[in-house]
This record gives sequence, C-alpha cells and structure tokens, in this order.
Amino acid sequence: MSGGTRSLLTPDTDEARRLLEEELARPPYVEAQPGIVERLLAEVLRGLGRLLDGMGGLAPGPGTLVLALGAVLLVVVAVVLIRPRLNARGGKQEPAVFDDGATRSAAHHRARAASLAADRDWNGAVAEVLRAVIRSAEERLVVADQPGRTATEAAAQLGGVFPPLSTDVAWLADVFNETHYGSGTASEAVYRRAAALDARLSAERPTPSTGMTVPAAPR
Repeated sequence: MSGGTRSLLTPDTDEARRLLEEELARPPYVEAQPGIVERLLAEVLRGLGRLLDGMGGLAPGPGTLVLALGAVLLVVVAVVLIRPRLNARGGKQEPAVFDDGATRSAAHHRARAASLAADRDWNGAVAEVLRAVIRSAEERLVVADQPGRTATEAAAQLGGVFPPLSTDVAWLADVFNETHYGSGTASEAVYRRAAALDARLSAERPTPSTGMTVPAAPR
C-alpha cells in the first residue's frame, strides 16, 4: 500500500490531535456541568493530547502509526461514552436549590435534614444540608440573597469566599445535582460528610472578595 493511500485511511499525529481538539471544543463539552465520569474521561482526553504533542517530533514509522491509531480509537471510545450523557443533560436545566420560592432559616433546613436522615431519606437529607449551607451564608452576609440560585452557582460563590473548602463545596453541589434531578443515590456516609461540611463552613471565617465586605467577627 502506498504512502499516499495509507494517509487517506489513517490520520497522522497532527490530524489525530486536531480531531481531539475539535471534539473537546464542541459546545456540549464546554457548557455541560461535568460529573465524575465526564471529568475522568476529560482527563484521559487531555492526556492523549499531551501524548500526541510528544509524538509530533518523532520520525514517522510503524510505531508512531500504531500509537496514532490507538489514540484515535480511545478518542472515539471516550466520545461514545460521554456524548449520550451530555445529550441527556442538554435537555434539562439545572434546577434552583430553593425551588418552592419560600424563605426559611438555616436552622429550619438543618432540622429538616436531621428529620429526613432519621427516616433514612438520604437524598432529601443531603439536599436540605445544601440549603442550610447556602442559607447560613446568606444569613452571615457572606453571599447575597439570590433567588433561583443553582447548586453549581452556589458552589462557585461559596468556594470563592471559603477557598480551603471549595473542593468540598463543589462535591456537595455535585451530589445535590446527581440526586436531586439525576439518578444518583446518597448514603448515610454522604449525609454525614455533608453535615460535617456544614459545621465546618459555619465555623470558617470567609475570605473577603472584591466588592464584598465581610462583617467583623463578633468579639
């Protein structure tokens, strides 16, 4: 088989890298809120991109051709796994954390979480913990009262004023999203971790951000 014919059938490393970059730049990948599976696959794709960059300086030959074909195959597999999840999410708008429009205190949500946990309704208990976290931050004037705020928005805002706990807050938002409108199921361990995070946030002093004044701690 001639080199010209082979190039038409199998992409070289530059072509494989271009296909990978184009796929990751598609709006669904940019706009979708990634779950754990998507984040892991995205890391795999980024690793493939680095591999292809490293292969760019290698002389063409059977070895580089096999690696390029393997990279393209992995990209295809990753796309097949990710795209159905992105399409499923594309038709759903992330719901507001406080979806009934009522304003209740953080203490109310904590009591509600404890009651649901006693009934072993872990999904409901975790949702109430997140509501308590957000309401507590509003009561402390750490974040502004924002009707319609989503869990993802809340995590970004709280992570900005509680940097040491930003990863944990993002985790809680992910759990809320997966169990509130997805097919995820929380557990007692998840609830206890969420409740412990609520306690830590209540004791944590926020970091002032631009345009926001944090009240002085009571003496």
